[in-house]
Amino acid sequence: LLFSAISAFEVQPLSTEVQEGGVARFACKITANPPATVTWEVNRTTLPLVMDRITALPTGVLQIYGVEQKDAGNYRCVATTIANRRKSTEAVLSVIPASDLKPFHKPSIIAGPQNITASLHQTVILECVATGNPKPIISWSRLDHKSIDVFNTRVLGNGNLMISDVKVQHSGVYVCRATIPGTRNFTVAMATLTVLAPPSFVEWPESLTRPRAGTARFACQAEGNPAPKISWLKNGRRIHSNGRIKMYNSKLVINQIIPEDDAIYQCMAENSQGSILSRARLTVVMSEDRPSAPYNVHAETMSSSAILLAWERPLYNSDKVIAYSVHYMKAEGLNNEEYQVVIGNDTTHYIIDDLEPASNYTFYIVAYMPLGASQMSDHVTQHTLEDVPLRAPEISLTSRSPTDILISWLPIPAKYRRGQVVLYRLSFRLSTETKIQVLELPGSSDEYLLEGLRPDSVYLVRITAATRIGWGEASLWTSHRTPKATSVKAPKSPELRLEPMNCTTITVQWQQDSEDTAAIQGYKLYYKEEGQQENGPILLDASDLEYTVSGLGEYIKY
Repeated sequence: LLFSAISAFEVQPLSTEVQEGGVARFACKITANPPATVTWEVNRTTLPLVMDRITALPTGVLQIYGVEQKDAGNYRCVATTIANRRKSTEAVLSVIPASDLKPFHKPSIIAGPQNITASLHQTVILECVATGNPKPIISWSRLDHKSIDVFNTRVLGNGNLMISDVKVQHSGVYVCRATIPGTRNFTVAMATLTVLAPPSFVEWPESLTRPRAGTARFACQAEGNPAPKISWLKNGRRIHSNGRIKMYNSKLVINQIIPEDDAIYQCMAENSQGSILSRARLTVVMSEDRPSAPYNVHAETMSSSAILLAWERPLYNSDKVIAYSVHYMKAEGLNNEEYQVVIGNDTTHYIIDDLEPASNYTFYIVAYMPLGASQMSDHVTQHTLEDVPLRAPEISLTSRSPTDILISWLPIPAKYRRGQVVLYRLSFRLSTETKIQVLELPGSSDEYLLEGLRPDSVYLVRITAATRIGWGEASLWTSHRTPKATSVKAPKSPELRLEPMNCTTITVQWQQDSEDTAAIQGYKLYYKEEGQQENGPILLDASDLEYTVSGLGEYIKY
């Protein structure tokens, strides 16, 4: 049973004045179920769309290029469904006679593309209307420089991009460019197309046969948009992590297998667009005559990335042991992934050499026979040594006056820090001189103000960090010019607040310091992916206190 419903108009066409030869645009928007068909009338008669000057988009937009005197009149849109019909208010198009002189006008995009979220197989339209003299040419590209899919894409009218049967690979940032022919005068507008897709598996769990007290690992990965959430079921009932059964990312790990673990395991991937299941069987093989657990397990730190683990053979049935498995994971934090290494029965020691510096790890050993395994050995915890930092901090340079530079920096990410930073070393010099000045600061500091500098001069700055082991590599030299010595006071850098809107979009907000007396004329916004080249500047007005950066990479730090 389907009820036909139609709302009032959310957007109605507005009256406009256009110079002869220019571009007129009207828009209307209405919500209906089933969706309404939108047509246009001029002076209450159906508008003929046979002329290539006139384009009516399915989105409810009417575009008239090369406006003529005969186009003047009253325009309205008509929304029609199976059971309903609505007419918008009328909008007057007034045509101003063209002057004989046609001065050069830079291109201007008067209606650019809007961000769109679409489901698979829908049709989307990215609008682009531009004015200028001579008439600009409109072209489309993708911000990531991938080619636009020519099979599913066509241009409507004078430059609107229509993509039919959209797929995930159509997602991205689309750039409309309006260029005056034969010149380098152009302007651009861009929008993000997000294509939602139900989950699909890229890795499936495989059925396993394991001995009692052994370890089973099931892997499962799915893709989709939004990113699917993975959960696990046992014989159709949801599994929860406990001491023996753990879920990390998309893996399910069952330690110290018992007979009751023999079951069907299902991986479920779900997002707002749907859900899918994949299943695998765990078969538990029984043996009563198991060896006892390895004992006297002890660990010794070898370096910043290696720990030696040693143990003694089981006291009971050690002659039946065919292999040992070494299990280890980080001791701090929740739900850390457990790693496993299987080694032969001819040794009772092993060096794990892929560990992170300055970290605590927990270890245990299991002995295996052909049809069974021992209990876990006692757990031991040991720490790796510190090492020198792998990377220098990322620095930012700003000036509050013509004679100073404020150097600020972010903490080094833990995996590159490799211990506790105890010292920072700042080096700086004038770009025209070779003499370097050096300062050492405590590891708790995150900024330093250089004072007594020359106005309107380029300074080079770099930073190095040290743990108790020693100094890491220095950063590259970063340059900064101090302001000119004038009576005009430079504004302070605003404090930024960042808020991720989705997996590819971040909103940046800032406030003007009420105590800052400097006259602000505008802002320049820069952004960069960690460790990559800077993007920008994005030029903003003094009244702007917010900007949304879209088309970013998923799950990347900016």
